[in-house]
Amino acid sequence: MEQEKEKREEREHEKWVYDGSVDCKGKVPLRAKTGVWIASLFVLTIEFSERVSFFGIAANLISYLTKVMHEDLKTAAKDVNYWSGTTTLMPLIGGFLADAYTGRFPMILFSSLVYLLGLILLTMSQYIPSLKTCNTKKCLQPRKLHEVVFFLALYCISLGTGGHKPCLESFGADQFDEDHVEERKKKMSFFNWWNFALCFALLLGATVIVYVQDNVSWGVSCLILTILMALCIIAFYLGKPFYRYRRPEGNTLKPIIQVLVAAIRKRKLSCPSNPDLFYEIPKSDKSQGRLLCNTSNLRFLDKAAILEDTPVNPKHNPWRLATVTRVEETKLVLNIIPIWLASLTTGITLAQATTLFVKQAASMNLKLSDNFTIPPGSVVSVTAIGTLIFVPLYDKVLVPIMRKITGNERGISILRRIAIGLAFSVMVMIVAALVEAKRLRMHEQEILRSGETGKNTMSVFWLVPQYLILGFGDSFSLVGLQEYFYDQVPDSMRSLGMALYLSVIGVGSFLSSFLITIVAHVTEKNGKSWIGKDINSSRLDRFYWMLAIINALNLCAYLFLAKRYTYKSVQRIGNEIDAGKSDDGVDMMA
Repeated sequence: MEQEKEKREEREHEKWVYDGSVDCKGKVPLRAKTGVWIASLFVLTIEFSERVSFFGIAANLISYLTKVMHEDLKTAAKDVNYWSGTTTLMPLIGGFLADAYTGRFPMILFSSLVYLLGLILLTMSQYIPSLKTCNTKKCLQPRKLHEVVFFLALYCISLGTGGHKPCLESFGADQFDEDHVEERKKKMSFFNWWNFALCFALLLGATVIVYVQDNVSWGVSCLILTILMALCIIAFYLGKPFYRYRRPEGNTLKPIIQVLVAAIRKRKLSCPSNPDLFYEIPKSDKSQGRLLCNTSNLRFLDKAAILEDTPVNPKHNPWRLATVTRVEETKLVLNIIPIWLASLTTGITLAQATTLFVKQAASMNLKLSDNFTIPPGSVVSVTAIGTLIFVPLYDKVLVPIMRKITGNERGISILRRIAIGLAFSVMVMIVAALVEAKRLRMHEQEILRSGETGKNTMSVFWLVPQYLILGFGDSFSLVGLQEYFYDQVPDSMRSLGMALYLSVIGVGSFLSSFLITIVAHVTEKNGKSWIGKDINSSRLDRFYWMLAIINALNLCAYLFLAKRYTYKSVQRIGNEIDAGKSDDGVDMMA
């Protein structure tokens, strides 16, 4: 027993790097005894503040652009989508740099300071007289300097998010040891509760922060967000002794290119029928992390691991011979591409929640009483409520039941979970189209009855179903995508994996802008534009029906791809976990 314990601790220290103040010579460090959730709590703190800031700005940005900066609906929607898209694409750069060179903790700390700089600039643009929109209470055109500083602050926040978002969630998941059965189960719940915490941040940002923006001032809200972020950066740094740190492994794309080159060089060779004849390093060699099992898909790449007549030199040419693990990692990256493409409609649907849905809300009756009016940007908080309701039910009720039925540790496999989320996206757009059609009919009837155009009679609570369904869908699609892009990428690329998840939302935002531009241009030529200068002169219901059809067709394509997908298959170490199981808990030996 003592020998097994020592071996276990040795494996632990080979895998992880601890803070220099901790004794790593054969002893379990303090953070391992106090539990992984303490480290995760410190990580969640800074993520919570960043999400409050992001959602507080994003939820009401279209209102600021249209009301304060006097942009028309089409221009404002595109500006919001461009910013959201950039914010969620920048992590591709930050994630790559963290995995390859800097490590996750330094990248998180640096990018958080850049994010804080963006919030400071945003606050300055609201308080410094020469940077404010104008000197009078009402101005038809904001100062050019204000526009420059305002958008500079926004894109500074995007730059900070580029290193913050891909590293922080993977850094939090890194606190759980995948070779320990109990910690591995906790990690599966971690993604659910991570999303649960983010929904609290969304709720706070879209209600309290948006209310302050609309009823006090944008300056006060920016000051609150700046102070909150500064305090949380300090709290995150104080948790340093408790964290696990993964070593950066150099350029993570180079081994993939080497496998492709090796496979092309040996394209004329025939693959052996026995996978044991492929080249692999011994299990005792930790130079390439966890070893992967050979899978039957993309067989052409297996040629890179074929042993030729010459004996294997310990310093063999990696451009000529690759290990099975390197080949399987390349397969994982190639398998991700079609799933990533099929997930983009999720980002398109989400983009409507902070753009056109908000303008819908602004054109409806927002009064709760004579003394209180709901800010249009706060309606998005219903999405968070939907997720807050469903995530605990999913994690505590549905998962245990499904584990008994399916035998899968996750309850529902990752790709099935994403598929359910994509089905919810179809439902969201159908409901949104029906509600918008009813709103337009009521608006026309009001004009015919009273001749007034500024009176909003339809209650904003008609938007609750579409936001609620969107929240339910997020519990499946977004959490599922987070798990997928963390688990199904090579271990050395997990920050980049989380960046790929975020890029689904980012590219979705750009595609939404592209669709808005194309649809507005085409429909304007053929009569009444579906997306005009204001929402009452538009036909958003038809645009939503178009998105519903696109989502439905995409769901069919996704199901076709998911049925043929092969999960990562890891050679487990130790006897706590059965060998031959994939990272999705599927028995690969069956």
